[in-house]
Amino acid sequence: MKKIVIASSNEHKILEMKKILSPLNIKVVSAKEVLKKEYEDIEETGTTFIENAKLKAETISQKTKLPTIADDSGFCIKALNNEPGLYSARYAEAQGGYDNTFNILEERLKDKDRDASFVCVIAFARPDKPTEIFEGICNGFVNFPKRGDNGFGYDPIFVPNGMGRTFAELSDDEKCEISHRGLALEKFIEYLKKEEEQEQTK
Repeated sequence: MKKIVIASSNEHKILEMKKILSPLNIKVVSAKEVLKKEYEDIEETGTTFIENAKLKAETISQKTKLPTIADDSGFCIKALNNEPGLYSARYAEAQGGYDNTFNILEERLKDKDRDASFVCVIAFARPDKPTEIFEGICNGFVNFPKRGDNGFGYDPIFVPNGMGRTFAELSDDEKCEISHRGLALEKFIEYLKKEEEQEQTK
């Protein structure tokens, strides 16, 4: 395998995933780079992270005829029945942006438990093999007011357990080591290594 496609148009995610996958001797490209004008965002109609990740990965793999990974991820707050969860990005958009969303969440979480987690599911689809699934979870808590200028999305209000700093206050390398996406991609990398070893012993 010489090339892997990332089924996403989110530049932040693409850069983060390319960085984590950089140790592999594989060219990592975005679906937009491969499909160019034919690229279209895929509507996330699934009801779980796994369904959405599979839908995106399998659709782009079929179009490009190349191995493809897609992630679906979300910010889950325990006291709010794991909201915004699957709809994290859409929730923020509906509230008029992340700053407004942070204010709303702060109000909703008054006198409530602030335990939270970031969840990421990576789907790996290939035209001739079953789709593989890898999950990463980073536990922590919600913190107000927002802190840090790095990262994106809900990063400025999430403090991972044992860190004392928000995701947005961590360096890219620090975040990649412990983040939900980093943990899921680590499992994916291990899978690729084992698969390569098996191929070599045949």
